[in-house]
Amino acid sequence: MQVVLAQPRGFCAGVTRAIEIVERALYLHGAPVYVFHEIVHNQWVVDDLRARGAVFVDALDDVPTGATVVFSAHGVANAVVAQARLRGLHAIDATCPLVSKVHQQAQRFVRQGLTLLMIGHAGHEEVVGTVGRVDAPVHLLGAVADVHALDLPADTPLAYVTQTTLSLDDTREIIAALQARFPHIVGPEVDDICYATQNRQTAVRALATRVDLVLVVGARNSSNSNRLREVAARAGVPAILVQDRHEIQPAWLRGAARVGVTSGASTPEVLVQGVVDALQAQQAGPVVQLPGVREEVSFRLPAELALPVD
Repeated sequence: MQVVLAQPRGFCAGVTRAIEIVERALYLHGAPVYVFHEIVHNQWVVDDLRARGAVFVDALDDVPTGATVVFSAHGVANAVVAQARLRGLHAIDATCPLVSKVHQQAQRFVRQGLTLLMIGHAGHEEVVGTVGRVDAPVHLLGAVADVHALDLPADTPLAYVTQTTLSLDDTREIIAALQARFPHIVGPEVDDICYATQNRQTAVRALATRVDLVLVVGARNSSNSNRLREVAARAGVPAILVQDRHEIQPAWLRGAARVGVTSGASTPEVLVQGVVDALQAQQAGPVVQLPGVREEVSFRLPAELALPVD
């Protein structure tokens, strides 16, 4: 059995930055450092940081007054920022710069007097944070059917923004439906969603044409990992999301001469290697990596986390 690795896969620059922010905060301020929600959607990452002194909370009331708290890579609403300030917390923002860009787009559209639509999944932390960054109602769209259900006049001045971790195919369909119904709507191009989302979905689409089965390594609550599985399945190959090597079922591999492996943007490479090792233990064979985009994007850490100079 041949194992074929997609490229790129795994950590994006926003995830790398968010994890490093927690690590740097622990180094500079000492444990505990509190983190509002999972810093990224991966249990291995969360457990690793917890073992080093990070405390993950879902409510700021669980953070002692004056403590250090890190906002997750998915971003938070204005109300969360205000509550942290009111309680005297030392807040460090690990929001992915590309998510912050969406926040800025949304705020600009609202200032221009446009009715705002957001393409995304209800309840996802990034969506909650983005909607909470504007002082105006936001209509959430998760499917083309939601576009048809909008109770808005055709001449309503509209704008849209998108969650960064969506399927590009689904997003294109929703935007096309919006443009057909509201010809004057404005918003970013679909390629402007997120470089990492686009690169990983393009890579898994190419991977799916070469293999008999695709395994996507990622957390079940990871939007971008779930979208990778969907993209592979749409390409006509069985695709399964696994959190780690222990979830692989031997029955999946029967008759599979080539198994493709990729991983979500919040999945550490150690989990991918574990899956590869498990596959080779089942049926030893070569491991090949497909050519792909070489990502060289990096984001600066907040200035307050600069290391002291000796």
